[in-house]
Amino acid sequence: MKNKLIAVSLAAILALTAAALGGCGSGKDAGGGKSGNNVTIAVPNDATNEARALMLLEANGYIKLKDGVSITATVRDIEDSNGIEFEEVEAAQIPNTLKDVDFGIINSNYAIDAGKNPVKDSLIIEGSAAEYANVLAVKEGNEKTDKTKALVAALKSKEVVDFINEEYNGAVVSVVESPTDGYDADVNYDSLAGQTIKVAASPAPHAEILAVAKDILAKKNITLDIVEFTDYVQPNNVVDGGELDANYFQHQPYLDDFNKQNGTKVVSVAAIHNEPMGLYAGKTSSLDGVTKLK
Repeated sequence: MKNKLIAVSLAAILALTAAALGGCGSGKDAGGGKSGNNVTIAVPNDATNEARALMLLEANGYIKLKDGVSITATVRDIEDSNGIEFEEVEAAQIPNTLKDVDFGIINSNYAIDAGKNPVKDSLIIEGSAAEYANVLAVKEGNEKTDKTKALVAALKSKEVVDFINEEYNGAVVSVVESPTDGYDADVNYDSLAGQTIKVAASPAPHAEILAVAKDILAKKNITLDIVEFTDYVQPNNVVDGGELDANYFQHQPYLDDFNKQNGTKVVSVAAIHNEPMGLYAGKTSSLDGVTKLK
């Protein structure tokens, strides 16, 4: 009987120990956490935006990345996850994932598409980092064509700058320092009359901004055909393949990484605006219960 009681006691102790350990799992793909945070954050799974999201969390004291990590850092480069778990999700799908996670870090264009105001609705948000300015890009070799120069002048116009500043209230920020009147004196607009410029773009805010440029070009009898895409791959492929003249949906680090990974030759010709990335509430409405690293 004594041996049976000892065996039962040992079994009970082991069961309790296993239960305790089971509640202390580290975050998915994350480095060793030291605190008791029990939250899950969805981050973009593409190379540059994932690093950008993680750097936003580090800058606000919630995680620690390994020294020397680059713009292509992933959750595997986290030194201290602070007990936070991460879900790597396609950037466009993170708004739809918020119901299943505590928080999500979302690019402003996707936040706007989901009906959110990045300035008012985000719990933390990036500053205006110039390296993440969204660019107009064309196939290498087409940087100096009249089509390209006419489109650049229209997108860098005072009319477009004013539209961005007034329409988005800081959720999208123009980076154009010297706005044009909408036109380039070196372009032969008569030769472009009757022609069409085809541009791949994300629905918001890129296609909305291009709509302003479309009206400017229309005054010179040039048609701007805005072709909307909801992914981050096809817009570069169709420009590299010559199907469309340009695209407007990405920042420079993403474009550089895309060319490196895919052997494409798409180059930026103008930086137009910046979209601060932000962290949004999901199942948890506030960061008050999430401790920062000491």
